[in-house]
Amino acid sequence: MPTPETLLKSVFGFDAFRPGQEEIVSAIEAGRNVLAIMPTGGGKSLCYQLPALAREGVTLVVSPLIALMRDQVAGLREAGVEAGALTSANTPQDNERIFEAIDRGALKLLYLAPERLASSRQLLARLPISLLAIDEAHCVSQWGHDFRPDYLRIGELRAALGNVQTAAFTATADEETRAEILRRLFDHDDAPLTDDVGGGGEDPAAPAVFLRGFDRPNLYLAFEAKASPRKQLMDFVLPRKGRSGIVYAGSRNKCEVLATALRAEGLDALPYHAGLDAETRSHTQDRFSREDGMVICATVAFGMGVDKPDIRFVAHADLPKSVESYYQEIGRAGRDGAPADTFTLYGVEDIKLRRLQIDESQAPEERKRADHQRLNALLALAEAPGCRRQTLLAYFGEARPQPCGNCDLCRKPPELFDGAVAAQKALSAIYRTGERFGVEHVVDVLLGKPNERGERLGHDRLSVFGIGKEFDRNAWRAILRQLLALGLAAVDGQTGGWRLTEDARPVLRGEKGLQLRKDALKARGAAKDDRRPAPAALVDEADEPLLAALKSLRRRLAEAQNAPAYIVFNDRSLIDMATKKPRTMDELATCHGVGAAKLARYGAEFLEVLTGAPAPEAHPTRIRAAAAGTGEVFDALHAAQLRLARGAQGTDKLLTCTNSTLSKVVERRPDSLEALAEVPGMGPQRAERFGPAFLSILAAAAEA
Repeated sequence: MPTPETLLKSVFGFDAFRPGQEEIVSAIEAGRNVLAIMPTGGGKSLCYQLPALAREGVTLVVSPLIALMRDQVAGLREAGVEAGALTSANTPQDNERIFEAIDRGALKLLYLAPERLASSRQLLARLPISLLAIDEAHCVSQWGHDFRPDYLRIGELRAALGNVQTAAFTATADEETRAEILRRLFDHDDAPLTDDVGGGGEDPAAPAVFLRGFDRPNLYLAFEAKASPRKQLMDFVLPRKGRSGIVYAGSRNKCEVLATALRAEGLDALPYHAGLDAETRSHTQDRFSREDGMVICATVAFGMGVDKPDIRFVAHADLPKSVESYYQEIGRAGRDGAPADTFTLYGVEDIKLRRLQIDESQAPEERKRADHQRLNALLALAEAPGCRRQTLLAYFGEARPQPCGNCDLCRKPPELFDGAVAAQKALSAIYRTGERFGVEHVVDVLLGKPNERGERLGHDRLSVFGIGKEFDRNAWRAILRQLLALGLAAVDGQTGGWRLTEDARPVLRGEKGLQLRKDALKARGAAKDDRRPAPAALVDEADEPLLAALKSLRRRLAEAQNAPAYIVFNDRSLIDMATKKPRTMDELATCHGVGAAKLARYGAEFLEVLTGAPAPEAHPTRIRAAAAGTGEVFDALHAAQLRLARGAQGTDKLLTCTNSTLSKVVERRPDSLEALAEVPGMGPQRAERFGPAFLSILAAAAEA
């Protein structure tokens, strides 16, 4: 069987593993059960697809969403891999293809939704299942927002399949969720994090647990406090017209309003939320998957089933509920590795809403406390005084020694000031007014603004009345928002009243200093924040017409197949082509994502766009050699056999080798005449005539 390293290039067209992939693939190849927590867009699917192709039998993949399965199967088939998904959306022809592949022994990956496990037991019992892969494994957590009850049956399925080797994958699993996955899927209470294939403790049955690189360096991270939220959002999205993106909003109505506003500006934008009927949601998701340049304005109901690799931006019109949610949602951008932008708006009302949602949930008190802590961590990220990526990675337990250079706070570091006195004034105003009033009343007291309610309550006679006239109203709002984010104040989710926390007392007593962000104090309507990213450049300006032409060809080929554009090639592949400007099949094969099947199917047409002339016709075996990076070796062998067809003197009986035979010689790399003779199509006679020349060519290639 071919190795995963060979398949990585020949099938998928990738020159190297992404960070963390190789160790996980090696562990699976070594026979270990695996739990892998990897970032969204980190290449989780490749970690089970490669082992599936490098072994006998069928890999069963349990995945929660039909759209996700459909897209992965389409991508695998386009790469020349026999895969199928049994879903309720299948046509009779779809099912016939799958069962025919099973009968031929050709099927390598079979995708099933968890809800179909029980009804598929008879089929699964007769399949030679050699690996069970579980995608989105966090769905087993009963307190997760993605909980799927049928995931609880997977443990029974493992047992029914003879405790088949299992690999579970997720992008969102804190320590509590990891423990639940281990218990329910692997029947283990604990397993240490694994640094190498041999790790994982003394118990060989314990799964190897990988917690791998949460950094997504291609994503630009930016936050802004809400001032004029609609204008801020439009200023971010409109310059990205023509690029695929997602705008997340906190309510169904806001999704509709934002989509309408974007369409009025000429963008192809649609809403997506649970209030739409199933047919509309399905049509919207299908269009977004297939078309370039669409923007979806969605609640968090959108995204989990989206396998679109070339989403170029994700914006949040409202604050997400936690760092985990934020990280998962921005992770849907730039999954192809090309540059992508993220932008998050947040305000005090967002914080109050999130607190209220936690307090009114049906979760146990312990879970509510944990959810408040997760929200606090997100607020700390929003109000971070330095590199956002360092703050984000620190939350996930990763240390980044140097600032990233690819976030708003690295682009323009914030100006800080000694905020101890300002904090003491604000906290005192909250305390002296009884810790039960909203932000506007507290600001009125600080500014000494009389009003009927304050006078009735006697707040105009408090010692704190008018002590904050050095700042304006917007500045005090920003200071209070920062105190809230830092955990020095809290807001009652039901009444909106502000109160002090225990952490506020050392600041009030002057026992602890405090640095606040001065830039956050600017007035509403101030000039555009120059930290906000311009659209990430995909290619040099001179190459943009070529990239547009490649995208046009991709769109035409995809439409002819009724398939998503990225199934042909994703953005990163086209960017690589436009940058490298390959002139031959061999050069095109070096571009990202160009494997053997796609090179054979699309290579000639893309070369014609790249070179401006029809590509020379090439034999399929020569194209496969180009995809494997062995085109020059193949050509050298072909030239040698032509030269020696009638022997060294040109008088012997005619002997030739077929292209298929030469391809097998390249693949097997024999190092002796005996080994060469055993290559199908060679035999002793051809080995004797061509052997010395062939072996010399292969040896020279091995040394190169």
